[in-house]
Amino acid sequence: MDSKSNGGAVLDLSAVRETGVNLNRPECVLSTAAGDLYVSDKAGGISHILPNGDARLIGAQSGLIPNGFALLRDGSFAVANLADDGGVWRVQRDGTAEPYIMEIDGVALPGVNFVWLDERERLWICVSTVRRGDHQFRRDIADGFIAVRDERGTRVVAQDVHWTNECRTDPDGTHLYVNETFGRRLLRFRIGANGDLSERAVITEFGKGTYPDGMAVDEEGHIWVVSVVSNRVIRVSPQGQQQLMLEDGDAAHIDRLEAEYLANRLSRPMVYDNHSKRLQNITSLAFGGPERKTAYMGCINGSRLAVFDSPVAGLKPVHWNW
Repeated sequence: MDSKSNGGAVLDLSAVRETGVNLNRPECVLSTAAGDLYVSDKAGGISHILPNGDARLIGAQSGLIPNGFALLRDGSFAVANLADDGGVWRVQRDGTAEPYIMEIDGVALPGVNFVWLDERERLWICVSTVRRGDHQFRRDIADGFIAVRDERGTRVVAQDVHWTNECRTDPDGTHLYVNETFGRRLLRFRIGANGDLSERAVITEFGKGTYPDGMAVDEEGHIWVVSVVSNRVIRVSPQGQQQLMLEDGDAAHIDRLEAEYLANRLSRPMVYDNHSKRLQNITSLAFGGPERKTAYMGCINGSRLAVFDSPVAGLKPVHWNW
């Protein structure tokens, strides 16, 4: 998708509003039926935004840089840790935090990008890359992987993923969708009865300026893909057709990053450098509100969440009524 202006988008930027205050790198967001919002916080915990707008920080763990996280049945959180210590941590409601999943088959987990709890309460773990340093965002490197934790333990179920980012299951729970951010593709796997993944398929490929980061699934089975850098939200059908829903990008900035991307010189500071009118480098999306038609977007540069009204209701997550 090479659209450069929001003139072709279904939703106009003027319809976007904000919620939450003083958030610290609120990259990922979850919502519940009670109206609570939970947001990752760079201070080392989870920000809890109550329905009345009040907010509090749950935890402030040194050495923990939360990214994706999952709300567990007991009210605690499984948190993907981007810091050097890596792994998945458990943060309790009283703020205490401890290592939860730090290795697989004796091999230490590096920085973890994302975790997701499916309808069977299996925890999916996405590691983007095992490399360190600024120049990780290369087109010719695909060393990310996907793991799952279930009643059998924790194990790797897919490898050679091109910068593994967020994942979701489809409405039937039979397939897992995964974003390859710097491969610029949306993957789909069939989930076996034992949790193994097979039948890897590329559902769609994205063009210039689209770097798929976060995602959500709606009740019609379409995948809402959020692009960092270009501030795009793209609704993708199960067959791979793309529909631009929202966009707030700068054409010259996208051109500069495209040249660096094609030359394998794209670095973290470039990706974090935001050029937009309103959206602050959006990275994730969660459907909330009474009918799950309120879309909340996390970001890496702002201190608030961007919000818009969706024409389609989001799929109910397993934690919805917890």
